[in-house]
Formats: sequence, C-alpha cells, structure tokens
Amino acid sequence: MSAFGAWTTAYGLPAFSYTTDQERDPRAEWDPVLDPPTRRHMVHLGNRRITLVADNRGLSDLFDEHTGLLWLTRGAGVARVDGLATDVSTSERTFGPTFATVRVAGERVTLERTVLCPEGEAPWVLVRLRVRNLLAEPVRLTLTEEWAARPARVALITGAEPAEDPGLELELLTGGADGPRRAASGRMDVPLDLEAGGERLVEFRYGLLPSDAGAGAASFEEGPTFEESLAALRDRLPRASAPQAPEAEHEIPWHAALLTGGACADGVLGGHTLDQGSCYSFRHGFNGAARDPLQHALPLVHLEPDLALSVLRNTCAWGGPDGDLPYALGPDKQPWTDLFRPSDQNLWALWLAAEYLSATADAAAFAEPVPYHPVHGAAPVPLGEHLRRQFRFFADVVGRGEHGHVRILNADWNDLAITESGVERDLMIERGESVLNSAMAAWVLPRYAVLAERLGDHATGAEARKLGEELRRLVAGEWNGQWFRRAYGPGAVVGDSDLWLEVQPWAILCGAASPDRAEELLRTIEATAAADSPLGARLRWPVRDKYGPGGIGTIWYAINMTLIWAAARHVPELGWRWWRRMTLAAHTAAYPDVWEGTLSGPDAYLAPETDRPGRTWELADFGVAMQAYPVANLHSHSQPLLAYLRLLGVEPFGPVPGGDGAAFSSRVLTVGA
Repeated sequence: MSAFGAWTTAYGLPAFSYTTDQERDPRAEWDPVLDPPTRRHMVHLGNRRITLVADNRGLSDLFDEHTGLLWLTRGAGVARVDGLATDVSTSERTFGPTFATVRVAGERVTLERTVLCPEGEAPWVLVRLRVRNLLAEPVRLTLTEEWAARPARVALITGAEPAEDPGLELELLTGGADGPRRAASGRMDVPLDLEAGGERLVEFRYGLLPSDAGAGAASFEEGPTFEESLAALRDRLPRASAPQAPEAEHEIPWHAALLTGGACADGVLGGHTLDQGSCYSFRHGFNGAARDPLQHALPLVHLEPDLALSVLRNTCAWGGPDGDLPYALGPDKQPWTDLFRPSDQNLWALWLAAEYLSATADAAAFAEPVPYHPVHGAAPVPLGEHLRRQFRFFADVVGRGEHGHVRILNADWNDLAITESGVERDLMIERGESVLNSAMAAWVLPRYAVLAERLGDHATGAEARKLGEELRRLVAGEWNGQWFRRAYGPGAVVGDSDLWLEVQPWAILCGAASPDRAEELLRTIEATAAADSPLGARLRWPVRDKYGPGGIGTIWYAINMTLIWAAARHVPELGWRWWRRMTLAAHTAAYPDVWEGTLSGPDAYLAPETDRPGRTWELADFGVAMQAYPVANLHSHSQPLLAYLRLLGVEPFGPVPGGDGAAFSSRVLTVGA
C-alpha cells in the first residue's frame, strides 16, 4: 500500500486517489539534491501537443515543446467559490491518465475541478468545474477560475529562465449566463444561482487558444469536448490481462496514456517529439539521446502506429545527409554534439523502421520525403533513403575495430562506458570496441535487411545481412564461461571479471548463445545481478560502492526490458517474474514512502544496497541529477509496454505471437484471449 494513496477508477479509466496530507505527513518530503527539499509530488499527463503537470497541491504546470522547451505556467490554476479553494492539501485528489481532479467541501457547497488534456493536438487544457449546493435553500455565489502565466524557457543545464508571455488565454465555454467569452488576464468570475440541492457545470479552456476564432461557441468546435475526449481515450488505450501478472490490467493502459502524453507536434522539424522528459528536458534542457525517442516509439508501433512513424520521421530529421544523428537537441531544437558521440544511434532508427514495416506492411511510408535538420541546408529525401544513409554511416564511419567489433566512439548505449572501462579515455575513444553494439547490430541488421529488400534495395539488404552475421559470430566468441564480455580497449578486455548486464540479453537475442547457454546465462543473472533486488537486475555485478549512471548499483528500465525479452524466448517464467519487478506495483510494495515509482519514474533506480534505494542517480558535482526530476521519464512507461508485448511473442518479422494465457488488445493488434 502506497503511503500516498491507492489505485482506483475514474470515468471508466485507471486512476490514482491521492489521500496524503503532504503538509502534515513527514513522509511527503523528499530531496531533489540540486534544489531544496520539497513536498511537491507530481505526475505528467498530456495529449499530442501539451503536457499537464498535475501536483498534490491541486496546481498545474503546462509545458509546450512545439518550437522549444517552454514552460507556459508553473504552479498555477485554482478555482474558488464561497470561501473554498482547490489548492489545499486536504482536498480529495485524483490523477487520471490525461486528467487530474480536486474536490473540496464546505458547509454550504462542494466544488469539484477537473483539468483535462483533450485528445488530439490542442495546445490547451479543458477545465470542468462542478458546484453543488448542499443547503435546502437557494444560494447566489460567484465562482472564480484563475491561472497565472509564468512562462519560462528551459536553458541548457542551468534551468529555466523567464520568457515572454506566448499569448495564453482563458475562455469560458459553458455555464455562464452571458455565454462564451475570453479573458487574456487568466481570471474570470462567473455568477451562479443554485437551487436547493442543485448543481452547475462550468467549463473553461486555458492555453494557446486559436486567435482566428470568435469568442463564441464556434471556437470550441476546433477541439473535442470533455465527454468526447474521455470517450476517445477509453477507445484509444490498450487493454491487457495476464494471470502471471495481474498488475498488467491497469498498468498497461496507464503506461500507454503517459507514454503518448509525452508526445508533442514539432513545429520546427515536423512529426512528433517523444523525448525522455524527466530531468533531461524539464530540468536540464535537452532532448536526448537520439536513441530515446526511437526506443520510446517501439511499443507504439503496436498501439498507435501513426505516432510511431511520426516519431521516426522526426528523429531522422535531427540528422544530416551523411546519416549521422546528433546526440541530442538543445532547448532551441539545435543539434547538440558537444558532450557524447555514441556509436549505437543509427541502430535504433533501423530497428524502429523494421518494427513498423513488420507490423503495418506500410512500405509506402518509406517513399515519403523527410527533411534534414535546417542547419545542413539539405533537401528532403525519402524516409527509406534516410535509413540507407544511416546504415552507411554505421557501417562506414562508425565502423569496426581491430577485433572486428563495432567501434565504441566516446560512448555506446552507456554514456559512461568509457569512464568505467578502466582504459585511458582518448585511447579508448580512438580504438575501443563495443561488444554490446556488435550484439545489438547482429539482431537489428538482419531485420533492416528485410526492410531494404522490400523497398527494392537488395544490395544494401545483402550487405546488412552479411555484416549482421559476421558480428553474431564474433559475439558468440566472447563467451568467457560465465557470461559475454562487454568491450575491448588497447591491451584491455572489459567485462571478463565482472558481469556487465547490458550486453547479455543482446547476445542471447542475436543468436550468439545456444538455447542451453542462453538458459544458463539467464539463471546466472537471476542468481547474481537480479538477486535480492525488488525492482530488477543491476547493471553490474559484483556490486561495489558506486552507483553513478555508468553504473554498478543501478537498475535500468531499458536494460531490464531486453533481459525480459531474452527470458521470454528461453525461460518464460523468469521473464514474467522480472516483468513484475518492473511494475509500479513492485516499486510501491518495496518503497511505499517514495513518490517516484508510484505513478511514473526515472530511467533508473538505485539498488537495495545503496544509500538511497528505490530513488535514482545524481551527479551533483557535475550539476546534473535524475533525482532533481525523478518522474516523467518515458523509459518508465515505454519499457514495461514493450517488455509485455515481447512476453506475448510480438516481435518484428517474428513468429505468430501467442499469449500463453496473457492477452493484449489495441486498435491495431490483438493477442491472446
């Protein structure tokens, strides 16, 4: 049982009833490390344009990534009537998949306020107020809805800086005696006459409202109503059931809602962003790494394939005509290449493209033009050509080292692999090799080969297939009797004396391990890296007294996802056991007093033997910390979804999936009962 409340339903959807009085309960206080201790708990909700950050005080932040990382409001939005206000810690608070509700009661009236992100790409929120008269006589009241615009642009690393008001407006839609009207001030008073025991619904919308609409009912026709949005949401979210994991029934639709709610229509590059969020975007001001939106979109192929394709197109547009993808985009959507130059990013684009084609058979999508980032001044080319150039960049520029493995450059998936390798940095960057990326490429490239061949590029397909097979054989040779080695540097072998988790599932998935060896390795991981860990397997074993993001005592969603996938093929009972450790329910059971992990989470947790188990990493000496913003990382929503699908056998160009008693259904896919 969480210290903060319990799961429930609202409008026929999974929701969380927040019951703690955070002002009095000492368990509510937590330390963001880079900022003073706080009692604010929040969850990020959204549509395909705007993000609503709803908190335990009944207040809201609104965030828009359309042209840059922009806070529209911070800690705003309150309703008042008859001495009641919705921003009190003793109110009833409910967090839903795209909405948040606050209820307060007085001696004469009750007030319920719901803020909802409407379905679609509307850059505003809908606000529904329900006022009920508790008296046996009529009352005349004034209802006030008020928002304060506090726009701020997120600067790189240093945080938010004040920005000009982008033109936020409050519009009364229904419930007023004078009909619809707008207020640029963000405040509106509505007179109410309530009969004895009667109630009134009053509806507003707030945000970046269309400027060409009249101040009448016609303006509201440009977006769905409150009821239409909820009906569309119920229809859109997937359903799941699994006797092996009862949590799936409410967690799968919840994860789908919060994952898709992280998307934003991109007004600069086209398509939709789907970045990590959390400290990266909301605190430190960048969208990165490029692999992350691609990874987040993978389960969407089987839920909302149009959004998955849009994210693929958008992320390809980060790059240039040589096929290189920058590590990240800065807060102004400009390529940011100063920090890391990882060697794996093209693989994620090729993987997402193959997953999409396998699920949809939509070969025509790859003939549609996609731009390059404007800094390159290059003409758009078809999506399929983007991918071919990315393959060429991976094969020719990233290339391979003296052992034949993929070069590591200054990072692979693990941003701090160079530091943790023990090899001198410049030498490792120049000559280091990543067995991890060889194993991943050995799985990805044959699937990209299918795509290339279906698009008529048989030469590229044959080359990708040949390279993948060569890498698979090399990875098979990295078995040291207990696990697969991790990397090579000049005169050094990394991962011979300790287990680096990230390479192990990819070695299994690419076929470098026989079925017997795969089962042996998975059981070794359960007895070592996963032992006595309620949230999943640690990144390194044996554990040492270090937990940085490069790390040893950290548990990563992205790596546990591939581990569950590998187990699904060889030891399914382990796969289900590990999936349950990935759930929100598992975090709540192990760490009921920790807010992160209750409804959303970071990209990684600290293991039980660290000094802050169940929380997340910080590198305060470098001015960065996941703990500074430990929720709304989309790995915490995308990876449970993708792992669940893999447990049901959903794979690109794979066998017909089967549920083994578990089930999943979306608008485009049904598996199991």
